[in-house]
Amino acid sequence: MEEKKPIEKCEFLCVHEDTVRAVTEKMPDEETLYDLAEFFKVFGDSTRIRILYALHENELCVCDIANLLGLTQTAVSHQLRVLKSSKLVKARRNGKTVFYSLDDDHIHSILNMGISHLGE
Repeated sequence: MEEKKPIEKCEFLCVHEDTVRAVTEKMPDEETLYDLAEFFKVFGDSTRIRILYALHENELCVCDIANLLGLTQTAVSHQLRVLKSSKLVKARRNGKTVFYSLDDDHIHSILNMGISHLGE
């Protein structure tokens, strides 16, 4: 039989009002926190993470990404739409080819921090 772990809780009720007030003053509003949760949900799909990491290394077109990751162009296009609507990737047209890259340095930083965190 599996042993139950004790629930972590305060031993007695003691609200640290100054600390709670200071945190409350710095907390973003509910809409911002909701948007932040939605933003991080996009990172919750391994296919999208693979695409982002490929774009972290270089600008690529749909054909390149599909070939690199062993996916169909349709699957890549679908995921790129999600990533683009979340402002994680941007597109640049060169003749008939559309190249994708990470939207800005923030996305590079997020990926770098994630990889770094996993290595700790």
